[in-house]
Amino acid sequence: MPGEVCVCRGGDAVLADRADAGVVRHGDVVAKAHAVETDPAQLAVRLDVAARMPGVLLAPSAPRATRLHGRLVTFWPYGTPVDRDDPDSAPWEAAGALLARLHAAPLPRPLPPMRGPAKAARAVARLRAVGPHPAAPPVLRAWAALPAWARDEAPAPGPHALCHGDLHLGQLVRGPDGHWLLIDVDDLGAGDPAWDLARPAAWFACGLLAPEEWARFLDAYRRAGGPAVPGDGGDPWPALDVPARALTVQTAALAIAKAVAADRPLDEVEQSLVDACDRMGAIAARPPELAPEATK
Repeated sequence: MPGEVCVCRGGDAVLADRADAGVVRHGDVVAKAHAVETDPAQLAVRLDVAARMPGVLLAPSAPRATRLHGRLVTFWPYGTPVDRDDPDSAPWEAAGALLARLHAAPLPRPLPPMRGPAKAARAVARLRAVGPHPAAPPVLRAWAALPAWARDEAPAPGPHALCHGDLHLGQLVRGPDGHWLLIDVDDLGAGDPAWDLARPAAWFACGLLAPEEWARFLDAYRRAGGPAVPGDGGDPWPALDVPARALTVQTAALAIAKAVAADRPLDEVEQSLVDACDRMGAIAARPPELAPEATK
């Protein structure tokens, strides 16, 4: 009512302000404005999936999105995010176990495709849009070497599972009961579950994630029965190779685009991603008899 003072706990805060999403906290409620091009029917399906998976996905506070100023807005309870200033406490085991439970869940019908490959394709389009850059050619060569499905040019091969589509530690929060939960359903859908393991796999392959942390994540996923990789300790890389390469390209493409926008050189981490793309492109360009598989 006019004149009343809000006594919500937690205050107001802008949690994200990007072209594709805006996230604002007011007390214990978080409002997310989704991208303008968001499909209302697909978002409704994703919200329903989140509401039906307690203990895995954070459930929305309201069952349907609201349209406000031309954007679809959804409402969620506030959860405590991962502490970026304390990397040793990163919940890799929780991330692996939650993903395994998500992937093992029955596949709802109808369910839109997981949008991971579409995000990778958008990142490459953004790289191309910034114009020539000395780091761009190896990234584009690595992109061209990927199969069509990883470039969002064909359906992903089966069997499909329920996938998050954009897994990273920023997609975990502690819920009201203190347990970790996955958030952000914008890319949720049916697809190759290996995609959800691809970002930490790519970081590990590029030397950006310590072997112990990668092992914690992968072992937790296997212990929880995740279907994306062999559960008997077998080599996970035949399943992870293509998604990990795609995520490396995506991350490198975005890094270059952001560096151009800020008119600055690539930093050490960003350059390591470009270097990884260069190695991937060089391997893909080898004659078959010189490829690593030919020596096994």
